[in-house]
Amino acid sequence: MGSISRGRNLGPGGAAAGGAYLVPCGRAHQIGALALISITFLLTRAFDRLSYDLPSPSTRPAASLASISSAGYLSWPDRGYGSRLDLTIYVYEEQEIDGLRELIRGRDSRISPDACVKGQWGTQVKIHQLLLKSKYRTLNKEEADLFFVPSYVKCVRMMGGLNDKEINNTYVKVLSQMPYFRYSGGRNHIFVFPSGAGAHLFRSWAVFLNRSIILTPEGDRTDKRDTSAFNTWKDIIIPGNVDDGMTKFHSSSLVGPIPLSKRKYLANFLGRAQGKVGRLQLIELAKQYPDKLESPELHLSGPNKLGRTEYFNHLRNAKFCLAPRGESSWTLRFYESFFVECVPVILSDQIELPFQNVIDYTQISIKWPSTRISTELLEYLESIPDEVIEGMIARGRKVRCLWVYASESESCSAMVGILWELQKKVRLFHQSAETFWLHNGSVINRDLVEFHHWRTPLPLP
Repeated sequence: MGSISRGRNLGPGGAAAGGAYLVPCGRAHQIGALALISITFLLTRAFDRLSYDLPSPSTRPAASLASISSAGYLSWPDRGYGSRLDLTIYVYEEQEIDGLRELIRGRDSRISPDACVKGQWGTQVKIHQLLLKSKYRTLNKEEADLFFVPSYVKCVRMMGGLNDKEINNTYVKVLSQMPYFRYSGGRNHIFVFPSGAGAHLFRSWAVFLNRSIILTPEGDRTDKRDTSAFNTWKDIIIPGNVDDGMTKFHSSSLVGPIPLSKRKYLANFLGRAQGKVGRLQLIELAKQYPDKLESPELHLSGPNKLGRTEYFNHLRNAKFCLAPRGESSWTLRFYESFFVECVPVILSDQIELPFQNVIDYTQISIKWPSTRISTELLEYLESIPDEVIEGMIARGRKVRCLWVYASESESCSAMVGILWELQKKVRLFHQSAETFWLHNGSVINRDLVEFHHWRTPLPLP
């Protein structure tokens, strides 16, 4: 028997060309069809909810985040990272590349690493020194997954060791002597830029480092510059450098926290105004409510200079530590607050925070719009019960080890976190627009010269 073809044209009277007739669609059929469509829609929605609803951040299982065991050991999630650290990093020696010593010690080599290790820019020194001692360091470039380029340029510049033009020219000279940088287009090379200026300290960063891995506490700067040197795909936000005297969790700590009930102030802001709107607003607010908000005038030099101990004694005497933006979006005060155990209140809208993919910052801090710095902020903070504040402080106490620049042999440290993030950047295969390869796996340049015969200085982008 023949079947009715769905594509046939209807003839006169509704008959198909093959002689068969279609049954007319009556009102009962229409009602039935509508009912079937409604039931199908409702069932589909129900199955969608069962299959695709994801837990909100507040209900996300703890296993998906970094956690600290009762013994103090850091557990990084397997998601996207692997189950163990397994990478090798080559650290360039200052004497092997002409010009590298100048980026570390200045033009006349008079600046010592000890002079650069303190303060908010000390991460450039600490990360370098920790990698030199790391078990993940290799002395063989052939087996390296990543290459670390040491440089203390922020400190060197601040101390008069190099000017901006010299920094730029010296970086270009250094990079032209690195065949492995040319090989990958810089994709497997790591640079540290520890200040608010970020990679902009190297004026030509957009030409030479636009594919490299940049470690910086500073995120997106398009609020201040046309182009940001930070790229969320390739770069890593690192913690600021908290005073070593505060990162020791025992009796030798510079100052210890005090009970919440004995703290004199609801909140504090310890910093210079620097002509910044948010900071000026906080200083004025402190004048209106001196019993709630402390914001003393800070002297960073001269006979009335506020010492380290005095600074942290002030910081620990409030329930909330306010952290507004300054010249840039990041602020060291955010990290310092965890060590005096006050809840940080971020007043910097563009801020980026370290290890955001494994730390739920809503559980340990508050972020408030910088456009709403007023009595409204104080009223809000005043409404938070002490038991809630204690809970946030307790959770912050568990993860603050990730702000401490210590060896990866420690159970938890900033260096461990950075290594996990670097491992995610490792690629089996690197290429640049100036590298080519043949059927036998050998890498060549445009002149068909094999990689191991490349001669420096190399042409750069």
